[in-house]
Amino acid sequence: MDKTAFRFILLVHFVFWFLWLAPGEAAAEKKDTRGVRPSVLAGTWYPGSADELTKKIEGFLSRAKTPPIHGKLRALIVPHAGYMYSGQVAAHAYKLLKGEHFRRIVLVGPSHRVSFDGVSVNLQSGYKTPLGIVPTDQEIAHKLLGAGSHFRWLGIAHAQEHCLEIQLPFLQTVLRNFRIVPMLMGRQNYQSCSKLSDTLVKILGDSEDTLILASTDLSHFHSYSQARALDLQFIKHVEGFDPKELAEDLSLGNCEACGGGAVVTTLLTAQQWGADRAVILNYANSGDVTGEHRRVVGYLSAALIRSSDKGPHPK
Repeated sequence: MDKTAFRFILLVHFVFWFLWLAPGEAAAEKKDTRGVRPSVLAGTWYPGSADELTKKIEGFLSRAKTPPIHGKLRALIVPHAGYMYSGQVAAHAYKLLKGEHFRRIVLVGPSHRVSFDGVSVNLQSGYKTPLGIVPTDQEIAHKLLGAGSHFRWLGIAHAQEHCLEIQLPFLQTVLRNFRIVPMLMGRQNYQSCSKLSDTLVKILGDSEDTLILASTDLSHFHSYSQARALDLQFIKHVEGFDPKELAEDLSLGNCEACGGGAVVTTLLTAQQWGADRAVILNYANSGDVTGEHRRVVGYLSAALIRSSDKGPHPK
């Protein structure tokens, strides 16, 4: 085959892709944007029927013990493993939302399956669970996407991601009439966390009816004693309300969290919203549930509070 014929064949393939395949892919993405994201966890990571799921969550909540919170709740840190492993730890955080009236939940978690730079904001109209559909806040999502190249809508990152969906049945149980802003972080360096936090505060202002929620598990697959040492280092920085030191220790491997950047972002944002105190609600690891201590995963629930006598943006 001569070079001219070969180039002609390449040109035909390109034109075919451009006129036929590319529009099809674009249409699929557009359709995905408008649609409701189906559950990918029901029946596996949590019960698949509404009755069983409600019973499971109410059981977790009834056993959770929460201290009195003196001040305004601005953020939560929660785990994202299957309910049999981390559901009880998560319940200690979600029990604080009973009686609250948040209308918007900003969900920040790590992308486990797809690597990318920046933050992916989900543009689908809602998330479906056995308890119904949770609508997304399309107005805020579009404002975030208009904030610069750091933000994008990457549908493939959200399609099978568990870290945000796992939170929704708990939220549906303890809150009413709320919308979510689902965001996944790609590379979670401190600069990315700071940019996301500053953008959220700029777009949301000091919205009192908004809660930011960081979804993360802690150390992965160490022995029980090693995991506790790593996790206590992470917890120390959360309790000390020190996002920069937390980011530094995460980068050095002195502690671990798959959603470490989500926590750093949440600490930074809560601080800008006037939060000045972190309350550790519960900590455990998978070994506490299964009895298997050779390879465990750590779980934390915590609340970030603005003290009663503090206003937003403290000097």
